[in-house]
Amino acid sequence: MTQTVLILGPTGRFGRNTAQAFEAAGWAVRHFNRKTDALDTKARGVDVIVNGWHPAYSKWEAEVMAMQPAIHRAALANDATVIIPGNVYVFGEQTPAPWSDKTPHNATNPLGKIRIALEQSYRDAGVRTIVLRAGDYLDTEASGNWFDKIMAPSLRKGILTFPGQPNVLRAYGFLPDIARAAVDLAERRSTLDRFTDVCFPGYSLNAEQMAQALAKARAHEVRIKAMAWWPLRLAWPFMPDIKHIFEMRYIWNTPHSLDGARFKTLLPDFEPTPVEEALRQASSFVALPKGTKSSLMAATA
Repeated sequence: MTQTVLILGPTGRFGRNTAQAFEAAGWAVRHFNRKTDALDTKARGVDVIVNGWHPAYSKWEAEVMAMQPAIHRAALANDATVIIPGNVYVFGEQTPAPWSDKTPHNATNPLGKIRIALEQSYRDAGVRTIVLRAGDYLDTEASGNWFDKIMAPSLRKGILTFPGQPNVLRAYGFLPDIARAAVDLAERRSTLDRFTDVCFPGYSLNAEQMAQALAKARAHEVRIKAMAWWPLRLAWPFMPDIKHIFEMRYIWNTPHSLDGARFKTLLPDFEPTPVEEALRQASSFVALPKGTKSSLMAATA
């Protein structure tokens, strides 16, 4: 019997990738259109709901928690499992790494507290839930994340623009891999706790390690350049999201990684994409520096 998943936010990063992964796995996939669809109707009979709704930072306080009760009701009415793309905001600046499903959620900043409340609302409502927590996303196309918007564009000049301290270890997750993991967990949902929090280990890289991996992936030299933050500060009065970007700046200077022990227990046969291949795909929208095309073709042939 074919299983059915409803994707909320199907054009977003997480929604698009999970829709593709569920389709590839043979699921019936429903895409939710917020302009035309009613959630209770669209969710009727579904097995899984992917909660890919993600408003702009400046709208989190007004919208994030307001969105959740309707999802709770739809999930409970159908005994459906909700998959939430968790992030690392919940842990807070002072929490030592590695972070795992057992790490306390000690964030005290506004965005971190909203994410804590979002996840807690599913526990409190008794919704079958899988929080699949990952670090910064690496996508297969430019989709507005830190990597493709800030870090990667200067690779056409052989430069990796890095917003934080270059020696600080950070967590990254390749979205196609995260999406495959979401499908695998969904297909094992009957064996999971009613509320399951699992960290996707992904890659733990500092700036130098990322530059070296990109150099191998793209077959050209990559050097690191610090991102200038002052233009964002000048734009602060005109762009409401920027104050939240500064609020989360600590993530770039706080060493962190995600403990994959529970993930490996739940999905022991999961094969992640090698980091160089993930970075090759994530940076494929960026032109190569002059003179590197033939060497890249040889390296990837």
